[in-house]
Amino acid sequence: MSERFLIEGPDDAGTTILLAHGAGAPMDSASMTAASKALADQGFRVARFEFGYMAARRTSDQRKPPPKAELVKPEYLSAIADLGIKGPLIIGGKSMGGRVASMIADEVYEQGLIAGLLCLGYPFHPPAKPEQLRTAHLKDLKTPTLICQGTRDEFGTKDEVPGYDLSDRIKLLWLEDGDHDLKPRKKISGFSAADHLATMAKTVRDWADRL
Repeated sequence: MSERFLIEGPDDAGTTILLAHGAGAPMDSASMTAASKALADQGFRVARFEFGYMAARRTSDQRKPPPKAELVKPEYLSAIADLGIKGPLIIGGKSMGGRVASMIADEVYEQGLIAGLLCLGYPFHPPAKPEQLRTAHLKDLKTPTLICQGTRDEFGTKDEVPGYDLSDRIKLLWLEDGDHDLKPRKKISGFSAADHLATMAKTVRDWADRL
């Protein structure tokens, strides 16, 4: 692991995906690791990084709460610069990481720095607070975007999200019975977590190839 990034997938990959973690779990959490491996298996080069508050938890006994998403936008911009990718780059992340990426996406897309935005479990609203929507900036989003969402994600279900005013640049992949980590209940859905991650990665591959 470099000091800043966890990188996997082929060095000569045509497209790199930069992913940030969710609010409560680090870049090497089980769900981030599994998603990154699935994407690497589809031929992407995947780079993960941590926001400062999360990195600080590795060396401190104090668990600082996550800051407001708006406050870490400069850290995401810094990660793009530090990664220094010359070829096609897709930015995104898990939950809050994807939300922060979505807040800076148009700025860097218009600069020609990225090709698209990938959100794994977008936090459309806090759990049990459907009135507190985090979608205002998604209405006029210009960046090509793919959101992969479990149908029972408590941050935005398949019943809720179609009612939101979202840009036509946003494509949605719904994963049957998936939770916020895209995990289904196998006995109910007939799918495993590995099935859904494979579907997610294949969909990202097909989507990225059309960008």
